[in-house]
Amino acid sequence: MERVDVDGMAIAFERAGSGPPIVLLHGGMSDHREWRAQLDDLSDSFTVLAWDAPGCGGSDDPPAGFAMADYADALAGFLATLGIGSAHLVGLSWGSTLALELYRRHPHVVRTMILTAAYAGWAGSLAPEEVAERLAAALQGLEEPPEAYAREWLPTLLTDRAPEELRAELVRIMASYHPEGTRAMLNAIVAADLRDVLPTIAVPTLLLAGEEDVRSPRAVQEELHARIPGSTMRRVPGAGHQCTMEAPAAFDDAVRSFLSERG
Repeated sequence: MERVDVDGMAIAFERAGSGPPIVLLHGGMSDHREWRAQLDDLSDSFTVLAWDAPGCGGSDDPPAGFAMADYADALAGFLATLGIGSAHLVGLSWGSTLALELYRRHPHVVRTMILTAAYAGWAGSLAPEEVAERLAAALQGLEEPPEAYAREWLPTLLTDRAPEELRAELVRIMASYHPEGTRAMLNAIVAADLRDVLPTIAVPTLLLAGEEDVRSPRAVQEELHARIPGSTMRRVPGAGHQCTMEAPAAFDDAVRSFLSERG
């Protein structure tokens, strides 16, 4: 684990391999550990960087009122600190919204985007009543014991065929969340509406999702695909929302194929 200072905030990350940089952006209530398979597999051809967003894993909690724009600026600062002029971005769920916000504010650092189980922010992709329901459930869950709360998420993240060892690994990752960091991430994605940036995207973009994802429905992916010029959409067979962990070989093959053709 490495750490760098970005505007007075410590940001932790893992780095593996060498070659063109790929930056992995994890989902909410998570950290770099959800990218374990990609750090191993993709590092034969790329410099793979998996950060802990502010308020996650080994990174410092952000200040009060941290919005999606602030996370994007922190990410741009992180890349600049490491001397990375541009990178391929791979975002999962919350991380996909962050990738879109980064493109809005710092388009020059984005070479390609792979948006997995994506949203244009909750306000940009979900009905207001669903946003309110999700937020209320998430805030209520933060009052529960962390492991119990993490287990409540599993049916929306993995298929019922996922092995118990994978379920246990994901629970361990999610149960170590930072309470205030998670609240900040929730507030950021609840308010985010990135629909206006979608038609401006001028880099190769892949919309990738588990074939059985119930948390980021197919209709959301199709709407993003329709709005992002020249985008490609693919499904990962036999996987749910956390397709990066449930079907890592198929996910990584899709990433490699896309980058070899379009990157």
